Amino acid sequence: MMELLATLADMLGSSAFWIATLRVATPLILGTLGVLICERAGVLNLGIEGIMVAGAFTGWLAVYQGADLWTGVLVAMATGAACGLLHAVLTVWLTVSQHVAGLGLTMFATSLSYFAYRVSFPKVTTPPTIEPFAPLQALDAVPWIGPVLASQTALTLLAIALVPLVGWIIQRTPAGLALRMVGENPAAAEGQGLNVVAVRTAAIVAGSAQMGLAGAFLTLSAFNAFFFNMINGRGWICVALVVFASWRPGKALLGALLFAAFDAAQLRLQQAGGGALPYQLYLMLPYLLSILALIVMARRAAYPQALMKPYRKGER
Repeated sequence: MMELLATLADMLGSSAFWIATLRVATPLILGTLGVLICERAGVLNLGIEGIMVAGAFTGWLAVYQGADLWTGVLVAMATGAACGLLHAVLTVWLTVSQHVAGLGLTMFATSLSYFAYRVSFPKVTTPPTIEPFAPLQALDAVPWIGPVLASQTALTLLAIALVPLVGWIIQRTPAGLALRMVGENPAAAEGQGLNVVAVRTAAIVAGSAQMGLAGAFLTLSAFNAFFFNMINGRGWICVALVVFASWRPGKALLGALLFAAFDAAQLRLQQAGGGALPYQLYLMLPYLLSILALIVMARRAAYPQALMKPYRKGER
């Protein structure tokens, strides 16, 4: 027990641990914000897993074909927005089941991305690579957190900056008020002259663009290549983190960092354990702790009242 506590103390005091935590948390922050925007408008977007795959592939492919990194980011976001528009057509315009449409979108976007990769690189045995975003070494001079920030890329700082921006938009702007109204009571929103279909469509497109950006982080920043199964369930984690966060951007950041810390910790605990326990127990640790945290937080969560409820104009 004393050795375990000493290992945890050393880990928490290590800049390498916090560097890994922030890197793991970045796609979760971006994806969770995307899901949060959709759900605030009353639409569950289970297409996030496929949207992240599509964003990761198209952003990476654009850079591999000669575009600069920021153009690759825009391509990934445009891909996510296009997937979001498809989801909006199905769930908002045609009022198809949000669960079915989301899962179908995940399978469609994932399969199409893998197919496009095989067509583009039919004889490649190892994934082609690109030059990813470089760490921001100039931030090393920042007091206290400089070494952590200096090992991150611009996309990580962008993800952190988006948290207060999204929170401000939702809570302090007319657009955010419209978003919350259609997520809570679309009939009342329609009575105030809002176009519920347009607001929900815009929210899904904007949220899905952030999901595409989350996928692009993996291929343009965390790694330098695209490979199958690289999303590895991160989209589903983002869906759970929205519930943990009670649909609030600030708490979404906390939840993403918490899960990332658990994930970074299990790798170091495996090394410290020396094989005394099966490695599967360590792999299970971040998910187990996250489930416990989700249970505690979800009991007090106030979800949007119109979430997953299709809306047809004129109906009450």
